[in-house]
Parts: sequence; structure tokens; C-alpha cells
Amino acid sequence: MQIVRYSEQTLKIAVISKNPVLVSQYEKVDAGEQRLMNEAFQPANWITSHPEAPQDFEQFFSHPYRKTPSPDKRSIYIQSIGKYCTRIISEEYIKWLTGYCKAYFYRLRVKLLKPVPVSTTRCSFRVNENTQNLQIHAGDILKFLKKKKPEDAFCVVGITMIDLYPRDLWNFVFGQASLTDGIPFLALLLEMLKEGKKFQPRIILIFKTVLETGHIFNLFLEIWGFFHLEEADRHPLNLGPICLHKLQCAIGFSIVERYKALVRWIDDESSGTPGATPEHSREDNGNLVKPEWKEWIIKCLTVLQK
Repeated sequence: MQIVRYSEQTLKIAVISKNPVLVSQYEKVDAGEQRLMNEAFQPANWITSHPEAPQDFEQFFSHPYRKTPSPDKRSIYIQSIGKYCTRIISEEYIKWLTGYCKAYFYRLRVKLLKPVPVSTTRCSFRVNENTQNLQIHAGDILKFLKKKKPEDAFCVVGITMIDLYPRDLWNFVFGQASLTDGIPFLALLLEMLKEGKKFQPRIILIFKTVLETGHIFNLFLEIWGFFHLEEADRHPLNLGPICLHKLQCAIGFSIVERYKALVRWIDDESSGTPGATPEHSREDNGNLVKPEWKEWIIKCLTVLQK
């Protein structure tokens, strides 16, 4: 991949912006938090390793469809549709994901809704002529989730292990979202089958869920600080400085407290192996949370608390 070197000034604009109001807002940020986010200005930082032009803070802040949690809508709901494919992923994985999201989207409530059968959605369906897989209509599911959306919901994340199709002429789609309604819907089966030999199901699950949920906040680039599963497997808790600033602006958390919440989640999960089905227990045992995840967060806390 081509290495691109942005100037320090370009990176400062990306993190802070040239807008005097936003610059003034950034100057009021805690000194430790500024120190951490200023890491984006360094030439060796992750942002310089990708040729894609970043979405800077001002573009994020001024986006007409940017959604921000309000005092009465601060809950992320996770809704599973259809039976779990227990050979690949279990209900315990979804519970594990819920705990992860509580720490990741710190200060927002994350609630797990009771799984519903496909028949409840009254969606259209078909059998794909090429794969012979059952497929459900993504648009119909979005309509169902919109009707089911609780009053206090910031967004509802729909998850299924069944193939999706958006319209008759399309073969399949990995997911679909209504950004204005705050509803991302993910189909994980094809992704699991495609990447399952290289990556554990938990990585695919959290990568897709947090990435798509981030889109509701209008975090369309560098939400993780990386762009593919191989990097996600190494640093699944990562947020680059630019998107960390964006997410903090949207939710209003203390970065120190968010990282402490992530450490608590790691410590809690390191003692057990949730979601390990018989087929995966030997593969995943003891590895649902990797030591380097905590090491990275501790480094960030060190910068914050100097």
C-alpha cells in the first residue's frame, strides 16, 4: 500500500478544523485528552499509512445527517433476527458483544432485545438460485426494526445469520442501513464463511457491529484506525485520534473514563470464555480477549494521565 505523508498542519485541521468555533471548543478539552489526540499530528501515526482522504472533524461536525444522542434517546439496542447458527456463533457471543459495546460507546446504554423469529417480521423471502440459501428482504427488515424501535433508542442494530437481498435483481447484500432512522442491519453469514478460517467469529462480529453503528454517528472513515479484519484482529478496541474526537463530541464522554471502562471489560472477560460452542471452544478458549488489547489501552491511559 502506498504510504502518504500528510503535513502537520493538514493533520491538525483534520483533528481540530479551521472553524474558529470548533478550534475554541477543542481548546477547552482536557489537557491530557488533547495530548492523546495530538498524536494524530505525528508522521508515524496510523492516519499517514492509508491513502484515503480522511473525513476531518469539521466535515463530520457539519454533516446534515449527523446523529447525536439526546438526553431521552441514549440507548443502543441489539436485535437478533432468526435462529443463531450455533456452529459459527451463539447467543453468548451476542451477550459478549453487548458488554463490549457498553464500554466502547461509553455513557450510552446498550440493551439486548429478545431474539425474534423471521416469521415475526413478515418480510419477503426467497431461495437464491445460485447458492440455494434462504434470503430475506433487507428493506422489509428495516421497516420492521423501525416500527419496533423503542422510545429511548438512539439506534437499533439488527443482526442476522441469514442472507439478505435488497431487491429482486441483486444476488445478495452484506447489510443495509437507514441512517436517518438510526437502524443498521447486518447479515453475518457470508462474512463468517468468507473470513471464518482466518479470524475468530468474535472479531468479525465486533468489527462489523461497531463499524456500522459508527456510521449512525457519521463516522464513515477510520472509525477503527484501520480498514480491514487483519488489523482489527490486532487492535479491535482502537479508535484513531480523529474519530476519537468525533465520538467524544457526539457522546460527551471522558476519554480516561472510557478507557477505564474498556479495561474493566477486558478484566471481566479475561476470566471466562463466553460464547464458546463445542466446535469453537478449543479454538477460542482463553483467546476471546487478547493481552495486547489491554496493553494498548494502558499506553493510552499513560499519555492521558501524564
